[in-house]
Amino acid sequence: MERAELQALQRPLKDRYRDDPDAAVVTLSASGSLGEGIACSVNTGRAIAEAGLHPATGGDGSQLCSGDMLLEALAACAGVTMRSVATSLEIPLAGGTVTAEGDLDFRGTLAVDREAPVGFRSIRLRFDIDTDADDEQLATLLKLTERYCVVLQTIAGDVQLESSCERTG
Repeated sequence: MERAELQALQRPLKDRYRDDPDAAVVTLSASGSLGEGIACSVNTGRAIAEAGLHPATGGDGSQLCSGDMLLEALAACAGVTMRSVATSLEIPLAGGTVTAEGDLDFRGTLAVDREAPVGFRSIRLRFDIDTDADDEQLATLLKLTERYCVVLQTIAGDVQLESSCERTG
């Protein structure tokens, strides 16, 4: 996609959101079904993803790990964001890869050690890209990708979270 095409697609959206900020607030949702054993199936809109225990917590590796899915979402979002930023700045990208990896201490998840954190204690995001961009352009590309990547900003930020549990039967 060329810069002009991207601008043409986004211009009416940007204008609408400037005129009506409430229109820019969109509620996304995901739902899962508690399955047999220790599993949860999530409909991605294209397929059913069945998540289960990671082998480090007793799983057999046949189901998706939600931690892996979080990293996959980060890699996907960061890749789309980088492509969008590169298109907007007219920085040529012939291709490349995005890698997200994170360190988990499963003692926290398994309640082995109350001091061990539950969740990732560090995440690394790396882009290996095929481009002729100079160092300044690469720095700008990375800075803006980080700034506009929804998943990255959510992980790094202070998002308000609310949870509830209700009986259905």
